[in-house]
Amino acid sequence: MAQIKHNHFLDTVAKVITEAKAEGIVHLRAEDARLSGRLLTVKGKACYHFGNTGYLGLEQDNRLKMGAVRAISRYGTQFPLSKTYISHPLYEELEEKLELLFENPVIITKNSTLGHLAVIPTVVRDEDAVLLDHQVHWSVQNAAQLLKVRGIPVQLVRHNNLEMLESLIQKLSSKVSKIWYMADGVYSMFGDYAPVKELIELSKKYPQLYLYFDDVHGMSWKGKNGRGYVMSQLETLPEHVLVFGTLSKSFGASGSVLVCSHKKFYNQIKNFGGPLTFSAQLEPSAVGAAIASANIHLSDEIYQLQEALKNRIDYFNQQLAEAHLPLIARNSSPVFYIGTGLPATGYYLVKRLMEEGIYVNLGLFPAVPAKNTGLRITLSNHNALDDIDHLVEQLVRYYDTTLWVTHNSRSRVGKAFGMDLTALKPFATNNQDLQLQEFKTITETDYSHWDYTLGTTHMLNQDGLAYLEQSFTQAQQPEHNWRFRYVQIVDDANCPVLVTFLTESLWKNDMLAPASVSQELEKQREADPYVQTSRVLSLGCLFTEGNHLYLNEAHPQVELALTQLLEYIENLAHTWKVSMTVLRDFDLNYNWSKAIQDQGYIPIDMPDSCVLQDLHDKEAADYTQYLSKRSQKHFKKAIEPYLSLVNSNVVQRVSRKNIKAYYQLYLQVKSKNYGLNTFTYPLEAFEAMRTHPNWECILLKAVADDRLLGVMFCYKNYAGTYVPSLIGLDYRYLEEFQTYRQLLYQTILRARKLDMKQVDFGMSANFEKRKLGATVIPKQAFVQTDDNFLLEHLEMMRTAHSV
Repeated sequence: MAQIKHNHFLDTVAKVITEAKAEGIVHLRAEDARLSGRLLTVKGKACYHFGNTGYLGLEQDNRLKMGAVRAISRYGTQFPLSKTYISHPLYEELEEKLELLFENPVIITKNSTLGHLAVIPTVVRDEDAVLLDHQVHWSVQNAAQLLKVRGIPVQLVRHNNLEMLESLIQKLSSKVSKIWYMADGVYSMFGDYAPVKELIELSKKYPQLYLYFDDVHGMSWKGKNGRGYVMSQLETLPEHVLVFGTLSKSFGASGSVLVCSHKKFYNQIKNFGGPLTFSAQLEPSAVGAAIASANIHLSDEIYQLQEALKNRIDYFNQQLAEAHLPLIARNSSPVFYIGTGLPATGYYLVKRLMEEGIYVNLGLFPAVPAKNTGLRITLSNHNALDDIDHLVEQLVRYYDTTLWVTHNSRSRVGKAFGMDLTALKPFATNNQDLQLQEFKTITETDYSHWDYTLGTTHMLNQDGLAYLEQSFTQAQQPEHNWRFRYVQIVDDANCPVLVTFLTESLWKNDMLAPASVSQELEKQREADPYVQTSRVLSLGCLFTEGNHLYLNEAHPQVELALTQLLEYIENLAHTWKVSMTVLRDFDLNYNWSKAIQDQGYIPIDMPDSCVLQDLHDKEAADYTQYLSKRSQKHFKKAIEPYLSLVNSNVVQRVSRKNIKAYYQLYLQVKSKNYGLNTFTYPLEAFEAMRTHPNWECILLKAVADDRLLGVMFCYKNYAGTYVPSLIGLDYRYLEEFQTYRQLLYQTILRARKLDMKQVDFGMSANFEKRKLGATVIPKQAFVQTDDNFLLEHLEMMRTAHSV
């Protein structure tokens, strides 16, 4: 199987955060000599702090501070010993107070991340399964990853989608013992809630269903004695429900707390819960502060603090509504999300607010989809109503201006979030000198514009694209029925500034996933061939590779043309209701990468591309002299000894009988190639090649008995590119004749004979192609989705085990 370089989800995240850091949005430092909770000094500017998750303001309460100071004075800065052996003197008092608060047994952990690592692998048994809300906090998802090495199935469920959850429960119920559903009580980005009561009813219907909630953002400001949002929805805590609260954030101290009424689970976690056994316990200062906070929570004062925060929340909701600002989820939590859609808009608006003395967080990928970027604003009791007024005034002042500056609009933001937002100002494109021309078929395009720009590469000339339309429209199978759109943007002198084409087609979600993921999914597709597939709008198409976007870099309006194209693609994706948009096959140092990312796309690594360049300059009879010394040795060992065993000839206008035989060899290759997992091309596409003047087949046969060993299906772009697009191999003879290497070499000889400038070898088998002189070019794509579910689901599958 040919080796393919696959994208790693964390690499994509690193690229996004690196750009945000360069924009001055993340990895900042507070510069204050003393903190009050109300103000932060950032880059020398004092800012009202609207990023604080200490919602009740208790982290600045003097009682908590003195509790920490007294604990340090009495017991030192730490108690360096595992709690399994002995806990320091304050622990017992805190546990007693928390059990009074929650009216249930509790287990204190160092923080929620370590808490999840302690609890999840302990309570989830090998015979269980785990379903994760795909917006559940990273710390829960990370802990669940550890279950995969034990063969426990872990799957994602779309956010708050009870229908999908029930469907998965039904599928798993006969295969596993317990089914754990893990979710947040209050979600940290949009501030929306888990449907706790509905989930309890679902668990009554399916007794196998166990519920696990991370309620750190619902703690203290909600519920009796500040027990949190989840427990405010429950009369009592059932044994099949586990809830994690926090001793930091609203609680004002440090650490986290598990509330568990299931005695067996409680004892198992307490006795051996991973980090609980092998990690240090909470510092005395944290426990001292937590005891002081617990005392407040157990008094009526907690309700005064909750009411004070509620007044601020209600006031801010009212101000936002009157200002017609696009709040994405309107509710009673202290977390607010103002949608900006495009990252560029978010970057610009955050920086403008900072200049006006307001600090807010920016919601970025992967916490939200790239095109769901927005301002994540949190309220605390530190914020005065005057501070909120100032925030709203500046949002009103800058929001629509920022949309205009970043070529965005309220209608685009609305589409990104699936909401109906009325734009106060029209989208200003300033494009009176540019005209976007859209065509449904290649024959409608201007030949001089097309073939002398984009048409010089790969098989992207008019003849090649006409072949693709013939092969992949009006087909019976949905995977072979594509929609084409051709775009030319010209200036007022009819000079092309931008040329490209797009297709909408059915993709396998695992196309670029590791082979192990595709192999598992192909087993499922034996019953349902369309499981884990999506409609995708793509630059170029599945059949083509290379540069699918021509930009006239010298034109003064090239950036405006690119912005127009991206808005056109966004509208087309919305009209066609696709699940994903993919702009593909760009070099890693592409000049316009940032401009594309600013419009809500995330970069992902693609398989490397292999191109044999400057072939027309390699005129000597012996091609091998252009290879490196090491590659020459490889040629003499792996190719030259087999040349006398085979005959090669080029065939055009292939008979129907022969094209069917060649197609069978293609199917052999396709059945073994999971590295780039696409749908198998139909016989009709090969039938269309048969009589097409630009297509030819390089055949390899055995000298001894004229056996057909392999075939290379090649496209001739007479602008100078030879494209060995597909290959067929009889695997019975692969090693005996070194068929694959022989066909690569014969392809080069044929391209030289035709006086081609380059050979586009495409993806996969980089080693073999590099040994014959090809250059390996790293490639990237830019992806935009309605949500992160597909990306996160494939990343989850990357290391998953089957049920």
